[in-house]
Amino acid sequence: MREDFLHYLWKYQKFAGASLKTVAGNSIRVSKPGMHNSNEGPDFFNAQLEIDGQNWAGNVEIHCNSSHWYTHHHETDSNYDNVILHVVWNHDASVYRKDNTVVPTLQLKDVVPSKLVQTYQQLFLKPGKWINCEHHIVEVPQMIKKNWLERLYIERLEMKSKLLLQELDESVNHWEALLFRLLCKSFGLDKNGNSFLSISKSLPFSVWQKTFQDVEELEALLFGQAGLLTFPMIDSYYNFLQERYIYLRRKHGIRESPIIPVKFFRLRPPNFPTIRLSQLAVLFSAEPHLFSKIMEAKSIEDYYNIFQLGATSYWDTHYNFEVSSSKRKKNLTKKFIDLLIINAVIPLKFCHAVYIGKDASEEVLKLARSIHSEENYTVRKFESFGLPVSNAMDSQGVLELKKSYCDLHKCLYCAMGNALLKAQ
Repeated sequence: MREDFLHYLWKYQKFAGASLKTVAGNSIRVSKPGMHNSNEGPDFFNAQLEIDGQNWAGNVEIHCNSSHWYTHHHETDSNYDNVILHVVWNHDASVYRKDNTVVPTLQLKDVVPSKLVQTYQQLFLKPGKWINCEHHIVEVPQMIKKNWLERLYIERLEMKSKLLLQELDESVNHWEALLFRLLCKSFGLDKNGNSFLSISKSLPFSVWQKTFQDVEELEALLFGQAGLLTFPMIDSYYNFLQERYIYLRRKHGIRESPIIPVKFFRLRPPNFPTIRLSQLAVLFSAEPHLFSKIMEAKSIEDYYNIFQLGATSYWDTHYNFEVSSSKRKKNLTKKFIDLLIINAVIPLKFCHAVYIGKDASEEVLKLARSIHSEENYTVRKFESFGLPVSNAMDSQGVLELKKSYCDLHKCLYCAMGNALLKAQ
């Protein structure tokens, strides 16, 4: 028996009949089961009960076995002094307060319908599945799926906001510097995201700002900090960038800082770090007030206009230094811009709104719904189980669902898990 199932039973009062009794035989009438607590302390706060005709207000603690009260050392924790009812699956020990009075105990295995227990075990406790309810998602009403994915997306943005606010502290409350870091990470994608982020942190943003007007100097700074201008080469543009980088390092006193090396292996040439770093340089050179422009943009078309750019002209005929290729403009694709909006723009807009006390939920939801769904293994799996993923809000929602609920077996905290159990 799992404790989260017992929480579910108590929260929704899933008991056979209306007659509840403590293990001592005293009647129990539940006025309010209390507020579910996911932090430290008793499991339900501010419950209201009538036990043997006496009204009680206080907290409820839940365990699989009564003896777990002592296993978890609640007898020495003052947070549990106000527990008015101990709800357990199996009563195997009496629990006493500090004044030596017994804490009333309700044993659930006597009152929970066996069919409900069987249904829970069949739905959520069969091993060897990618997710517990993969054969039953199709049974969940479409409205519940839609609303739950929306809620999950907001949860995901709230979590990202906390991380971004930590980064903002590191950036001394400099929103433009935070945007620089966020875009660097996003331009690196999965393979080079952390590497690009380390490059952005190794470069003082004040230096970056001072070189906005010169795209080649921006390139030199990025390539140099990435360790891509270290060796001698027979390439005039490489040598030019190398000279500019040495000059800029001396001029601005840029110190050496450890960075995560960039990777080329198993990347398609358009995603080579050389191309992505050059595109970053072009973006900031073209938009010196990029943060303000992103904050002011409203529609998906506004963002496409901001990010419609390519690498510098040298990269028209190169993917790496010294090696020529057929001429081709290295412009950002619509698909790549969508990823920038999903992973950088929307989280930043949401975070900034939280910071200034504004609710931007509807704005970011509208924007996310206007972007095509991401294509990845997790999205494809959920679609195969009967969960439609129509846009970026949905795809971000299923990523959060898998990471924060399915992988942690938090089925009873999931709206779809609850719907399946209630339907049985």
